[in-house]
Amino acid sequence: MEDLRVGIVGFGWMGQVHARALARLLQHYPDAPLRPRLVAVVDNAPDDRTKRAADAFGFEHQLTDWSDVVTHDQIDLVCVTGPNFIHRDVAVAAAEAGKHLWVEKPAGRSSAETAEIVAAVEAAGVQAAAGFNYRNVPAVERAREIVAGGGVGTVEHTIVRFLADYSADPDAALSWRFQNAFAGSGVLGDLVSHAVDLVQHVVAPIDELVVDRATFIPQRREAVPGAMHYAKGAGDHAAVENEDYVNALLRLADGSRGVLEASRTAVGEQNTYGFEVHGTEGAVAWDFRRLNELRVASAAEGNHLNAFYTTQYAGPGDGDLAAFQPGTNNPIGFDDLKVVEARRLVESIATGKPVGATIHDALAAAIVVDAMLQSSEQRKWVKL
Repeated sequence: MEDLRVGIVGFGWMGQVHARALARLLQHYPDAPLRPRLVAVVDNAPDDRTKRAADAFGFEHQLTDWSDVVTHDQIDLVCVTGPNFIHRDVAVAAAEAGKHLWVEKPAGRSSAETAEIVAAVEAAGVQAAAGFNYRNVPAVERAREIVAGGGVGTVEHTIVRFLADYSADPDAALSWRFQNAFAGSGVLGDLVSHAVDLVQHVVAPIDELVVDRATFIPQRREAVPGAMHYAKGAGDHAAVENEDYVNALLRLADGSRGVLEASRTAVGEQNTYGFEVHGTEGAVAWDFRRLNELRVASAAEGNHLNAFYTTQYAGPGDGDLAAFQPGTNNPIGFDDLKVVEARRLVESIATGKPVGATIHDALAAAIVVDAMLQSSEQRKWVKL
C-alpha cells in the first residue's frame, strides 16, 4: 500500500477533524487503496495551539507559510480548512502544483472564486473533494434512495432548515465570519451552502428562487487577535457586514417547490439541521440531532389521510454505516462522516474517478448562494 502524503492548511477545529479522519481511515476501511500520512501542517494561531495539536497528531513538519505546504515535494494531498478568504488562493496554487485537494465549503467567498478552483483542478487533472459531510449520513443516503426510487411518489415540496445559535450572543466578538472581505457572506456561505447541497443531492437541482435575508445583530465588538469564534468581543463596536438569517422559496428542476430557512442567531437551536420531502404517495424526514433515524410516511393502499410517520433506524446496509457499527441503531457521529468523506476522496485519487462530493458540487451550491444574494438585493425571483 502506497502512502498518501498529506498537508493541512488551517489547524483549528475543522483542520483537526480532517486529521482525525485521515488517521482513522484504515481502522474503518482496511481495504483503502492508499495509506494517509500526516506530513505537514500550517496555521497562524498566535499561541502554541498548533504545536500542541500537531504534536498530538504526529505531523512530521510544522510550517508557518501555506505556500510551503503547496510546494512541498513530499505532499500529495492538501486539505484547505482555514477561513473562506484563503480557500481560492491555497486551492488554486495546490492544484497548479499537482496536489489533490480536500476543500471545506463554501470553497471561496463567491461562485467566481469556486469556479477558479474548479478550473485549476480540471487543468491539472487532480481530484478535489468538498466538505459536504451531511450527505454522507447513512439515513440521508437511504432518504435519497427512497426519493429516487419513487418511494414518496412525485415530489411536491421540500422543507430544509439549518438553524443554529452560534452567533446569538450579541456580545460575541466580531470574528472574520461577520466581515465580507474574509467570509464573502454570512449564514449563506456557512450553513445555507450545506442546506442547498442536501436539497440538490436528495431531491433535484434548484432552478429558481426568491430570498429574504436579515441581520439581527448589526454591530459587534472587535475581536482580540487569535480569539476563538465564541469569545466575547473586547474592542470598539463595528458593523456586521453580512446576514444572520435567510428565508427562501425554491422552484426545483423536477417541478417541485421548496422552502429553505437558515439562521446563526436562533436562540434555543443548536445544530437544528434537517429536511422533509413530501410527495404524492409519502414523505421522508431527517434531523441531524437524531442522525441515525429516518422518519418515513407511506400512503400505501390509498391511505393518504392517515399516513403517519414511522421511524426507521439506519443499519449496516445503509450508506457506509457498516464500516463503523455492526448493527442497526448503533449511531455514528459527526467525525465519522468525515472519515466517509476521506474514504471517498482516497478512492477518487487511486482510481482517477470522482467519488462523493466534489469541488463541482461546491460550485453548484455557490452558484445558488450567489443567486440568493442577487434575489435579496433586487427583491425578485432569480432563475439559475
